[in-house]
Amino acid sequence: MAAASPTPSSSAFYSNPLTSSPKLLSRTFFPFPQTSFPHKTSCPLTLSNRCFTITNALSITPNIAPTVETFISRFAPDEPRKGCDVLVEALEREGVTNVFAYPGGTSMEIHQALTRSRTIRNVLPRHEQGGIFAAEGYARATGFPGVCMATSGPGATNLVSGLADALLDSVPIVAITGQVPRMMIGTDAFQETPIVEVTRSITKHNYLVMNVNDIPRIVREAFYLARSGRPGPVLIDVPKDVQQQMVIPNWDQPMKLRGYISRFPDPPNKMLLEQIVRLISESKRPVLYVGGGCLQSSKELTRFVELTGIPVASTLMGLGAFPTGDELSLQMLGMHGTVYSNYAVDTSDLLLAFGVRFDDRVTGKLEAFASRAKIVHIDIDAAEIGKNKLPHVSICTDIKLALQGLNSILEREIGNLKLNFSPWTEELTEQKLKYPLKYKTFGEAIPPQYAIQVLDELTNGNAIISTGVGQHQMWAAQYYKYKNPRQWLTSGGLGAMGFGLPAAIGAVVARPDAIVVDIDGDGSFMMNVQELATIRAENLPVKMMILNNQHLGMVVQWEDRFYKANRAHTYLGNPSNEAEIFPDMLKFVEACDIPAARVTKKTDVRAAIQKMLDTPGPYLLDVITPHQEHVLPMIPSGAAFKDVITEGDGRSSY
Repeated sequence: MAAASPTPSSSAFYSNPLTSSPKLLSRTFFPFPQTSFPHKTSCPLTLSNRCFTITNALSITPNIAPTVETFISRFAPDEPRKGCDVLVEALEREGVTNVFAYPGGTSMEIHQALTRSRTIRNVLPRHEQGGIFAAEGYARATGFPGVCMATSGPGATNLVSGLADALLDSVPIVAITGQVPRMMIGTDAFQETPIVEVTRSITKHNYLVMNVNDIPRIVREAFYLARSGRPGPVLIDVPKDVQQQMVIPNWDQPMKLRGYISRFPDPPNKMLLEQIVRLISESKRPVLYVGGGCLQSSKELTRFVELTGIPVASTLMGLGAFPTGDELSLQMLGMHGTVYSNYAVDTSDLLLAFGVRFDDRVTGKLEAFASRAKIVHIDIDAAEIGKNKLPHVSICTDIKLALQGLNSILEREIGNLKLNFSPWTEELTEQKLKYPLKYKTFGEAIPPQYAIQVLDELTNGNAIISTGVGQHQMWAAQYYKYKNPRQWLTSGGLGAMGFGLPAAIGAVVARPDAIVVDIDGDGSFMMNVQELATIRAENLPVKMMILNNQHLGMVVQWEDRFYKANRAHTYLGNPSNEAEIFPDMLKFVEACDIPAARVTKKTDVRAAIQKMLDTPGPYLLDVITPHQEHVLPMIPSGAAFKDVITEGDGRSSY
């Protein structure tokens, strides 16, 4: 899930013989769907007969000569400029073209410098949390680090949820905050917060810039840290007087990351890869358990499945790494995963855990999870291996390199291995037929699952989907068929409500030609509803489909199942008039001059969604759904597969 392989980089590096640190040389690019973004791939794999070697370089694109671009500064080389201008130019040199920044007293200098940039666009959020969630959406949709900025004090602390979210989901973020002048640090000055200390445990690394000469190096290091190894958020705190200080920057400073780089995992060991292939050949009921770490290795993963015929169960974060519509896809596993994916893991004899962290929402009762299987765990983060579940074989390495190595062995030995898992896949096909995802329809009421199915059909499964957190999130994971990685943007580990709308903003900024739909719940949507103003001001074509049941749906589901349906502050409507829809989402969007419609009957859903998709620019569709619906299947927290719930809703008593 969170254990991801290295993400795209905007910079190529070469080794300086005078230092052991990599040095910025140029930028390499590769095409994403819809547009192009800076990219760093993993190391090339070279095989010869029965042996192979993997070049352990920092950023070499296999078989592709990097495109060298010369950066042209708007300043003369020996021209003094403010620290804030150095900071902005450092971002430009990293390939940044969009930031999500909200100004304040200690960050005004940076914003002034942004107005002087010819390449960086600031998308102004209406709340700092909206800004960092938008930066996350940008990063999740592209793999390139998202950049957000905030002022000191409350501006900086408003970034905390986004930083924690990015750390748990391994999302590359560079967050830049203003700070009070150096001489005022520690004096309880106005809007002073020790944000480096506040965020130390929820960032991959953070910096307090005390010397203006360090800005070029620190920015370079921040981007390198954010996207290398297991990606994550990095914070740079810049005092206001450092921003104002005049300096002639040295752009050739080497990074000071010797310890970090020395701990990079080695390329996968050939003997271990051959041992995994041997375990596969001996297995009768193998299953792939695939997480967010495989998003950068979708091509290699798909080839591995083609060569082996092993069925694939995805985590919430791994959706799209392997096409969910493929006949070998078991879709999502875990608490709200399909019966057949959980059945496959429960009865498997070999579990190939690639880029995952054995999260509690996947495993449930740990000792019962995959209890019959030998476990192979491949992950780039050594801390995840054996943390929750002890594997029989483990490799701490980049999953892309591991899959390349496994595929090469399989391609060479496929004739001798004679892999045939047909009886196993036929058994799982029977499970799919016996326990399909299903829902009931009551008159003209709109099943929320149906609305998502229709959206999937009308977009041909090609839209980028963002969500808030709750029932709508799980239904979007179950009923939309993701074809590609980076289509699915959701807050997995932290479960942050309010994520969906700003994440969609970031995605549409990053991928302007893609269809971007925020599937949201009324509760989650309200938490960052102010970002409607950003959507209108920037004229961003974000489509919003609100599954509005007037309740905190997932909490209501747990109340129904485990608290005898006692409602404990989960009704979000107006208690004095429960017959009306409250609050009126249509009036929110009307205030921001965004077209909208409401649909209350199932027969009208298809036409309403089609109109949403056909309308140029942003659009909100308020889909009224019954609050009695439950997300099924469901394995209760801490339970095992044998305890799976497949029937019932809030119309019944438990």
